[in-house]
Amino acid sequence: MLAVADSDSYLKWAACLLQDLPDGCDTELVVVRTPIAPSAEQIAAAVGDRPAPPVLSARALRRLAERSRPDVILVSCTGPVVDVLVSGVLDGLRPRPVFATGLPGISVPATEKAWLFRSGCDLFVVHSEREVAEFAAIAARLGGGGAVGLARLPFLRPRQERSGGDRVVFATQAKVPKAREDRERILLALAELAVREPGLDVVVKLRALEGERQTHRERHHYQKLWRELGEPGRLRFAAGSMQDQLSRAAGFVTVSSTAALEAIAMGVPSLVLSDFGVNAETINLVFEDSGLLGTLDDLTEGGFRQADPRWCAANYFHPDERGDWTGLLTGLVLSRSRVPAVSLLDGPEHAAARRRARLRVEVPPNMLRAGYRAKRRVRRYLKVLT
Repeated sequence: MLAVADSDSYLKWAACLLQDLPDGCDTELVVVRTPIAPSAEQIAAAVGDRPAPPVLSARALRRLAERSRPDVILVSCTGPVVDVLVSGVLDGLRPRPVFATGLPGISVPATEKAWLFRSGCDLFVVHSEREVAEFAAIAARLGGGGAVGLARLPFLRPRQERSGGDRVVFATQAKVPKAREDRERILLALAELAVREPGLDVVVKLRALEGERQTHRERHHYQKLWRELGEPGRLRFAAGSMQDQLSRAAGFVTVSSTAALEAIAMGVPSLVLSDFGVNAETINLVFEDSGLLGTLDDLTEGGFRQADPRWCAANYFHPDERGDWTGLLTGLVLSRSRVPAVSLLDGPEHAAARRRARLRVEVPPNMLRAGYRAKRRVRRYLKVLT
């Protein structure tokens, strides 16, 4: 398997997913050079003990695939980059590899946009039975793509009891909350907690330090906001490994970060802030009925809690034996007579894919236009960086 990542979160996901392959698999991990490629520090944090992967241009990636002739290419990238690589840069490889892809974190609710960009892949990996059902329903409506496989989020470790710690970790999320004033409210609530509990080390865990690239653009970076607020309190900012932060945590808080699942797995009492809405736009709809939703007032009072076991079973903590992605992948590799998946964003082939699936529902034209525009932007990025 050749795994290709384009950004920090997708690199972490790919590195972890490779560890779950059956014994005897040969793997190689690379980063494709784009404007959101991770820094050297982000790469080191994402891959752990694994050697740092090379950062390759699109042209060099094509040459590598031609030389190594992988059975599988895991395209662990943002949606537009997945589509450009599979239907453009890596198209026409002989023998054709199986193209696998997926999403690195919480994917509820499933979106048509995520499926469209990855519809040229043979296997789409998600991480809960709810996600499998939702994406399978989208596939049935739109056609394209291949199998939808279930994996355990690879960075989730078995649940374990903890004796406590002296750290409260706030995991940022680049996209939400969007408003500057909402982010300032979070920082001030964390500072108030630090005043009330002077024995706590209150840490704002960043995906990227100010000035570093990350998967999603962050308009109001927390470090910059804190500085502009005049640093009115005792907070510490840190990047690097989330697991290292959680290993010493007494509490965890976020608006919507996937790191909440890591905290649950490690038995860290947690809080998912509901002040900014609980909906698809805030990317925290999945936490309904989890027992973790709370407010900034709960945060200032240290009101962390444990997740509901029934919610855990339905969301990301399914038994390992339910996972079928490696079995599906093996079947695709062995089945050399397979019919390759066809991207729904490739013009006439979109209609052909619908006819094969005998579907009447068309992809909304505005969504296709957005997809075409994104593909053109990514192609320009890759062309410039070859």
